[in-house]
Amino acid sequence: MSEPGPWTRRRMVTAALAAGSVNVMPLARLAAQTGSVDDRVEFRRLVAANRILANEGVVDAFGHASVRDPRDPARYVMSRSRSPELVEFDDLMLFETDGTPADGDTRRPYGERMIHGAIYEVREDVNAVVHNHAYDLLPFAITGVPLVPVVHTASVIGPEIPVWDIGERFGATDMLVRSMEQGRDLAATLGANTCLLMRGHGAVVTGATIREAVVASVYLQINADVQLRALSIGEPRGLSAEEIELSRATQFSPLGIDRAWEYFCARAGVDPE
Repeated sequence: MSEPGPWTRRRMVTAALAAGSVNVMPLARLAAQTGSVDDRVEFRRLVAANRILANEGVVDAFGHASVRDPRDPARYVMSRSRSPELVEFDDLMLFETDGTPADGDTRRPYGERMIHGAIYEVREDVNAVVHNHAYDLLPFAITGVPLVPVVHTASVIGPEIPVWDIGERFGATDMLVRSMEQGRDLAATLGANTCLLMRGHGAVVTGATIREAVVASVYLQINADVQLRALSIGEPRGLSAEEIELSRATQFSPLGIDRAWEYFCARAGVDPE
């Protein structure tokens, strides 16, 4: 008999949790026993998001995604330290805003989780955060050439993408965001924008939902590739402010977001719920 796939295993674990027959970490137990249906769906979508981001080449061995805890907006949920392609439902951990693991969870967390907490701390409109090192983005993080929306599907990245340089305030570091002080400085540069580039490092993408954050992350990378190609033959014409606003509304409407999410889930082999 073949080994069950990841979503079959997840459903088996959920059933076992409900029956009280296994001992797992507090987040999984809460999601299975006391969380609402919507809460459980958002946590499962977080697992799917990791798989999609890996499948689309937005993340590799490194990078991470999170969602604000629907039950407590002062907390957020993300995987333990693991490559995104390998993340399972029972890898999820619950964190306080300052990055402290909740409920005594002693598993190893991502070192840069402070990016997520600092953004949730100041952006009530943000319920999902993605951090990645997509290579097509990096030329725009190190040259001073601005990354701007040039493709209608990439209108979801927003009209302005600031660049944050950790060295400006913190000097020579290993380029990782390891403290809330650094995370808050990053969040201040992000401001009200959807995306931010990190000099010599990568990017941060936010969303009102994990689906929005994933779609924006994918099209941020696609837009960068198109803009780089266009720069080799001429001066790209970006979208106008009105075009960005109108296209973004369409892409994040049920017409756009449902279709994109189903497509990316199918490509990654995950449940599109």
